Amino acid sequence: MLYWAAKNGGDKKLYDIATKHAETTMKYHFREDGGNYHVAVYDTVTGNFIKGVTHQGYGDGTLWARGQAWAIYGYTMVYRETNDKKFLRFAEKLTDLYLSRLPEKEYVPYWDFDAPHIPDEPKDASAAAIVASALLELYQLEDNKEKAVTYKQVAENMLIELSSEKYQSREAKPSFLLHSTGHWPNGSEIDASINYADYYYIEALTRYKTTNHN
Repeated sequence: MLYWAAKNGGDKKLYDIATKHAETTMKYHFREDGGNYHVAVYDTVTGNFIKGVTHQGYGDGTLWARGQAWAIYGYTMVYRETNDKKFLRFAEKLTDLYLSRLPEKEYVPYWDFDAPHIPDEPKDASAAAIVASALLELYQLEDNKEKAVTYKQVAENMLIELSSEKYQSREAKPSFLLHSTGHWPNGSEIDASINYADYYYIEALTRYKTTNHN
């Protein structure tokens, strides 16, 4: 939003704030392997980082699927706006970790990659939709042709799976997608249809159509 505002009547200060926020988040919001925390806790007086915690994932040290999806999408966007390669490399790191943890020959993740009862844990279609959309943008920005091809193919496979009978509600519900997980620890929106899952699914389909026509 800050990048958009900077280009639409704002000034460079908004751009600088957005970039500094991305840099600070990159430093404190992630573990060494690129896995995300849901929340980074800072001292409100000194601004010093205290700890990372996760509210909607299984635990503070687990890989919450949708949190990782938001991060992939976000840092792809930051690279698009800044053209700073460090953000591209970070988006790749986040993406490659996510893809390495997907179930074999499946493209919709369990709600948390480290949930203890896999394969009897709920899936999260919203995470897959977010990542599919991000990958189709990352494909167009990528400076490594091999990675670009891989990201596009994976995004296509994600959309194929999300468009299958298993994940489509058809006329059962007013939504497009089934099987998202909102807040498992709180017991809400588990194996549910969620509006933002549909948003990113439609965005991904639109991006896929655009990339195939270019």
